[in-house]
Amino acid sequence: MLEKKRILKYEIISTIFIILLGALLHFTFKWSSSNPIIGTFSAVNESVWEHLKILFFPMLITTLVGQLYLKKYKPNYLAIKTQGILLALAFIVIFFYTYSGIIGNHYPLVDIISFVIAVLIEEIYTYKKLKTSTIKNNNLAIITLTLLSISFIIFTFYTPQLGIFKDLSTNTYGIK
Repeated sequence: MLEKKRILKYEIISTIFIILLGALLHFTFKWSSSNPIIGTFSAVNESVWEHLKILFFPMLITTLVGQLYLKKYKPNYLAIKTQGILLALAFIVIFFYTYSGIIGNHYPLVDIISFVIAVLIEEIYTYKKLKTSTIKNNNLAIITLTLLSISFIIFTFYTPQLGIFKDLSTNTYGIK
């Protein structure tokens, strides 16, 4: 029972941390006078990709801290948390393109709400899955998180000319 309370407490703290840090990371690049080092983990424009980045890096931080904090209780924590991150990232992409495709426009308030929903989906998924799952492929989780981290950093500076990377407000890609 103590284990469940500890995990629940950590996931609640993680949820708050991810939402607050993600909100800050939306602005830190601009606040830093477009510092490229800050741009590696902050949103550098208003593209869907950059919004995924401000979701991913706070989740990565809570995952790594959680791995240290909860590993002895749940050796499968890293694998399950990685699945939750992938689920949250997929939700953002699917939700954004579905609603903006139907309406023909996107709205910042809806985007913010979808960010919060994605965080909640990831945290609830993780908590529920930790109670039942025996998945323990932490090696695959490490590879996945490493590749995602590298992709977010590289595509900030070497941005593919694809829709997910396009800032719809300026029609630019990556760092301007």
